[in-house]
Amino acid sequence: MKHLITLHDTAFDTLEPLATPILASLARLAFVATLLVYYWASAMTKLGDGLFQPALGAYAQIFPRKMEAVGYDITQLNAGHTLVVMVGTWAEFVLPLLLLLGLATRLAALGMIGFVVVQTWTDVFGHGALGQPETLGAWFDRIPDSPVLDQRLLWLVVLGILVLKGGGPFSVDALLRRQAASG
Repeated sequence: MKHLITLHDTAFDTLEPLATPILASLARLAFVATLLVYYWASAMTKLGDGLFQPALGAYAQIFPRKMEAVGYDITQLNAGHTLVVMVGTWAEFVLPLLLLLGLATRLAALGMIGFVVVQTWTDVFGHGALGQPETLGAWFDRIPDSPVLDQRLLWLVVLGILVLKGGGPFSVDALLRRQAASG
């Protein structure tokens, strides 16, 4: 048995130096392949007449209960609401772009984690997912694809890898790091 454990450890110890570059690269690829277009499409639905004029739907998506309470009249909202909508919309464009490029990867992934947490809070409490078992889902069940608990946990794991490991060897971060080391 000791021989098998030694063989196992020797085989996998040789893979250990590859763990960070492989995990970082795969995490970026997973984010870009599955969530980049999702977030950009979502951001596009929030654009009104330019980047500084969010659409009515942007307010309804981000502040659903507040919009219902004011009869969908955005003039009854304050500047803070507009600021949150604009920053949220820009974040849906900028943060995924940074992750695609691998630029400021750790900070962009951390920003996306914050975004996903706020998005989830809004979905659960603002859009009523708390009362929709098929949307909310449950962990440790046989159904792996609920939009909130199951999918968002996987998103957070991918983003957590990027926070901890960075953008990998094929990122702008790595290119800048190599240039700084050589110059």
